[in-house]
Amino acid sequence: MNKIENHKIILFDGVCNLCNSSINFVIKHDKKNVFKFAALQSEVGLELISKFKIDTSKLDSIILIDGDKYYEKSSAALYIAKKLSGGYPLLFGFIILPKFIRNSVYDYVARNRYKWFGKKESCMIPTAELKGKFL
Repeated sequence: MNKIENHKIILFDGVCNLCNSSINFVIKHDKKNVFKFAALQSEVGLELISKFKIDTSKLDSIILIDGDKYYEKSSAALYIAKKLSGGYPLLFGFIILPKFIRNSVYDYVARNRYKWFGKKESCMIPTAELKGKFL
């Protein structure tokens, strides 16, 4: 995994339409090439889940791996926003809200994401130009 040392890694649900749209959004606004991506269901995703001993019952969460730490749910989303171009880093201000409040909103959307946005049969396959961003 030496090609990922200088990048933050976003693990996401590869069959979730909302998650895939979110990843496309991050790619578009990641002007400094901060992030690499892996589906939770991928070999790299499963390896990182094991390495960080992440509770797999929480797979409805986006996970941000940042060095030897990881963030999930609303914390992951806010730390990702902090590194995007444009005004999105301003969203990081919501980190001051108690985690239980932020995560209750996050969990509500996560529980309903397939119903509201649908689900793919398989993980997305990146285009040739984006392939280098995926692990």
